[in-house]
Amino acid sequence: MNTFTFIMSGIALVVIVVFFKTVRIVPQRSAFIIERLGKYSRTLEAGFHILIPFLDRIAYKRSQKEEAVDVPQQVCITKDNVSIGVDGILYLQVVDAQKSCYGIENYKYAVMQIAQTTMRSVFGTFDLDDTFEARDVINRRVVEAVDEASDPWGVKVTRYEIKDIAPPQSIIEAMEKQMKAERDKRAEIAESEGKRQAEINRAEGRRQAMIAESEGEKQKRINEAEGRGQEIERVAEATARGIEKIAQAIQAEGGLQAVNLRIAEQYIQEFGKLARTNNTMIIPSTLSDVGGFIAAAKGVLDAFDSAVPETGPPPSKKAPQGTPGARWDLPRP
Repeated sequence: MNTFTFIMSGIALVVIVVFFKTVRIVPQRSAFIIERLGKYSRTLEAGFHILIPFLDRIAYKRSQKEEAVDVPQQVCITKDNVSIGVDGILYLQVVDAQKSCYGIENYKYAVMQIAQTTMRSVFGTFDLDDTFEARDVINRRVVEAVDEASDPWGVKVTRYEIKDIAPPQSIIEAMEKQMKAERDKRAEIAESEGKRQAEINRAEGRRQAMIAESEGEKQKRINEAEGRGQEIERVAEATARGIEKIAQAIQAEGGLQAVNLRIAEQYIQEFGKLARTNNTMIIPSTLSDVGGFIAAAKGVLDAFDSAVPETGPPPSKKAPQGTPGARWDLPRP
């Protein structure tokens, strides 16, 4: 009984071992390389597979996912002979599992070495100042070179990214001084531009103020001229209306007598003014004659309107014909 149980246990153990040697389940995005009696047989993709026990074996397992490989820092010499430390990250993917297993011993190490050598060559074509601005160009050149070299290994290089560029400490100090000088320069330029713009704004403000003031003065004069014109026009209209009313009053009954009386009053007023300004005047000989008085008043008014300036004594005037009169010389006040 014990012997039978021992035999059955051994058979069960063999069956289990054979089962695990026969059945294989490959995960998604993975590939298993199968060798039969030490020779490549086939590549198992994702899914359920059955192998021949003791003949087939899984020699390699490859992941077909994209992998990130850290490229260690190395010293690169730029075109202007400056030594800088550069490191990066390389992204690759196995597209042919068989080539990656039999084409090269360690595809990750090989790809990393090619990336380093290519990076040194690319950095040698740029000056130090250009390397900070040409990262995209450097990354693209490294990817092209490494992808072309790794194609026989069944590896696809998708991209390369530079992580850090570390210049020597002396170069860093010089760059800091340069950046400080550049910032000071930009600050001075900005300050001068601000002052210039302020002066321009003040000049523009003064110009606009002067224009506005001149426009206001112009409008003021126009308004004053229009006011004077309207004033003269109103006075003329009022005078015309007054003359019209005087003419109507003269034509009315007793109007002529009123005009004669008015002329006599003005004559008396002008006579007094003549006595103060001229030392020679003509008066009627008979002041009781009202008609002659009025005629003399008209003559005096005419003579007064055409009187000469005070620079010299005016010539003596004779009384109009038909109007008796005398010439009196009056002393100047």
